[in-house]
Amino acid sequence: MGSKNKLKRFKENETFANVIQPERENLQKGQFDYKGAWKEAFFKNDHPLVLELGCGKGEYSVNLAQKYAEKNFLGIDIKGARFWRGAKTALEEGLSNVGFLRTQIELIDLCFDEGEVDEIWITFPDPQIKYKRTKHRLTNVEFLNKYRKVLKPGGLIHLKTDSEFMHGYTLGLLHGLNEKILYAHHDVYGSTGAPEEVTSIQTFYEGQYLEEGKKITYLRFQLASK
Repeated sequence: MGSKNKLKRFKENETFANVIQPERENLQKGQFDYKGAWKEAFFKNDHPLVLELGCGKGEYSVNLAQKYAEKNFLGIDIKGARFWRGAKTALEEGLSNVGFLRTQIELIDLCFDEGEVDEIWITFPDPQIKYKRTKHRLTNVEFLNKYRKVLKPGGLIHLKTDSEFMHGYTLGLLHGLNEKILYAHHDVYGSTGAPEEVTSIQTFYEGQYLEEGKKITYLRFQLASK
């Protein structure tokens, strides 16, 4: 994507009512009005709040919003030029139950109150395979503890990925922490009884992976309150 196109999308995002772009400094100072008030102040309802972390182009968030009108969806990514497409599509289709938050995922606990979030989706994250990149894996212990903080008791986390490494790493970590694993499969499209919301929605790249014969893994789990 050219720099001019990126700048155009950044500018357009500023005009979108469904895009929130807080300053990192304000989040760190606790100056963020939506924290603890997403349902009332942003979505204008009391429906469950579902996050998609590392939402990319936002297509999964948009598809979930189309499918589940009774829930609110918020795609989170630092790359606003990417989720511009999802935000624009949501506006064009009049979807009021989906929005986008431009921020680093490590700041998630500064964006949401304790127990404010009902579910989290992590879709096709960078597996960060090298050991020195462990701190950047979205399911490492530090990130899990942030999710634990913002999720309501019993809140769900979904991990959908084409990376057997990421699947295995997360599964092993959850077993070691004695967390509750509700569903796990290394080939969700090849399994029977797979959750409908997992197999009925595909991203563009996911479709390509499947055409190439790559298996899509899926984990659904809960984190114990601490």
